[in-house]
Amino acid sequence: MVNNQASTLSEKKAETVTSTHKFLIHHRGDHVGVATSEILQGEKVVGIYMDDNTDVVVTAKGDIPLGHKISLVNLEKDEPVLKYGVQVGITTEKWEIGDYVHTHNIKTARW
Repeated sequence: MVNNQASTLSEKKAETVTSTHKFLIHHRGDHVGVATSEILQGEKVVGIYMDDNTDVVVTAKGDIPLGHKISLVNLEKDEPVLKYGVQVGITTEKWEIGDYVHTHNIKTARW
């Protein structure tokens, strides 16, 4: 499991999954996945790690539009956010697995 964080996140090999994935994770260890289609609050969705083709299942805590991010880890406020295996942002509030991640709860690491 990612960062040993529990009940709403699970992994297995993609070959055994019968449902279609709804988000992609660019790099193992990333804190977010990117929605490849709209995700609805309460929906249990499959995501695929692009670097090793394993999958995870996450329950969405809010609606997540196409192209937006879903949290794969629990993070506290002011913690670094990893995507592509590098820090891309900092949390502006606490995150839980399945949270919608966007400008309301992350700021760029660039400025």
